[in-house]
Amino acid sequence: MTRALPLALALAGSVLLAGCNQNTALGNDREAGMYPAPQAAPIVGVEEALANVAVEIVKPETMSDADIRAIGGTADRCVFRLTEMSFPAFVYEAGGDAFIKLNGKLVPLRASGENRYMAGGLLIVTRLIDETGNAGLQMQEMIMVPPDAKDELGYRGFAQCYGTASA
Repeated sequence: MTRALPLALALAGSVLLAGCNQNTALGNDREAGMYPAPQAAPIVGVEEALANVAVEIVKPETMSDADIRAIGGTADRCVFRLTEMSFPAFVYEAGGDAFIKLNGKLVPLRASGENRYMAGGLLIVTRLIDETGNAGLQMQEMIMVPPDAKDELGYRGFAQCYGTASA
């Protein structure tokens, strides 16, 4: 009986782990031939992106490769990453257009000053920090103030610029 218990536990563990490779969330490995290519999130105004959502719980989401293509790529733009290896959470041009993904939707913003981007009451402010990460990327803070929010939301991550862009 005592020999059967470890075997039963090992068998039960393998049954529980059998479904672990079914996660299709952004960033997880999967066989390319088995799943359709991810579709880009819709590009909508901030009002539509935040409709019926408590602004206090809205968090920036990482963008997929399809999302990045839909907004015109990263050439001559900078990105804010939550980790040095993560997909971008904010794509911007210094003094130009920017995009953030909120509630599963891509939201365009316009520059409203140095390192400031706005759209429909949503404010994003970035600030470089004089530190680098393990992979050599410049650290950056991103402050997000959703429309009608009582508090700002702050994130510390990493900036990476492409082409002629500078953070």
